[in-house]
Amino acid sequence: MQFRTLGATGLRVSALAFGAGPVPALMTSDDRHRQQETLRRALESGINWIDTAATYGNGLSEDGLGRSLRKLNALGDVHIATKVRLVASDLNNIEAKIRESVAGSFKRLGVSYVTLLQLHNSITVDRDDQPTSVTPADILGPQGVLTAFRNLQDEGSIGHFGLTAIGHVDSLRKVINSGHFATIQVPYNLLNPSAGETVSADFAEVNYGNLIEDCGRQGMGVFAIRVLAGGAIAGQPPSDHTYKTEFFPLDLYQRDQRQSEKTNELLARPATMTEHAVRFVLSHSNISSAIIGFGDASHVDDAVTYLDAGPLPSDVIRMLGSLHSK
Repeated sequence: MQFRTLGATGLRVSALAFGAGPVPALMTSDDRHRQQETLRRALESGINWIDTAATYGNGLSEDGLGRSLRKLNALGDVHIATKVRLVASDLNNIEAKIRESVAGSFKRLGVSYVTLLQLHNSITVDRDDQPTSVTPADILGPQGVLTAFRNLQDEGSIGHFGLTAIGHVDSLRKVINSGHFATIQVPYNLLNPSAGETVSADFAEVNYGNLIEDCGRQGMGVFAIRVLAGGAIAGQPPSDHTYKTEFFPLDLYQRDQRQSEKTNELLARPATMTEHAVRFVLSHSNISSAIIGFGDASHVDDAVTYLDAGPLPSDVIRMLGSLHSK
């Protein structure tokens, strides 16, 4: 396993992270044996970062992780990152709702501390511009998210706190450039690399405005999410979650699937699209770790093989860049 420094935190994190979200549906399922064996393989491979959230399976992910880690006697061997998502009715008492969410996460995980707590909301100009979105003022203002996170950190409940990079680019940039947050999770893949490079003005998908560059200037650790575009790059059918979510919905998946097929025709063999996707993300110098949603132990083995193959060749990077550049 390769390890990278997580921004200014100084933590050394595995270049591959275990994503316990609802797209692969591993940790939100009732298959306890597969959960434990997949997690065992990840730990044996050297993965030391696990990403979950209170909303994943309405707590099923955290519950399954806590149970599996206890069975493996590994709770003390990994960094756990979880998230809190606020809804409109929470915004009158942000700190109380964050504490309530964290208490529930700790109970399900069976811990009294996590390395990282992240805001799971979109960040936009006005509240509810996007589903469950909040404003920079909700985060940075008096009695906002930042205050609540700092209090939990001061009390020793969390090591660091971070953001999720969905929403309006200018609003995200305002919070990033405040310099208060240690990490961020950024949608970044070879179909939509706009968080890590400048793309053309007519780019068809969400343009994340090269936010990774801003994060680098602030010394933030950057986790890549949607590395496989919700499974579209890997040739998987849409997950059950994709049919229901408001955040990365079915029509986006279908566009990604079509674009993946076109891109695949341009890439050199024998590497698969999945291999290209993982190596592409890990080729970016400011990416601390790629969060992968593993469905079973074989997926862990595959990802480690891709990591060991190293960054993509520069000519492949240039070719992929030419698909999106100005």
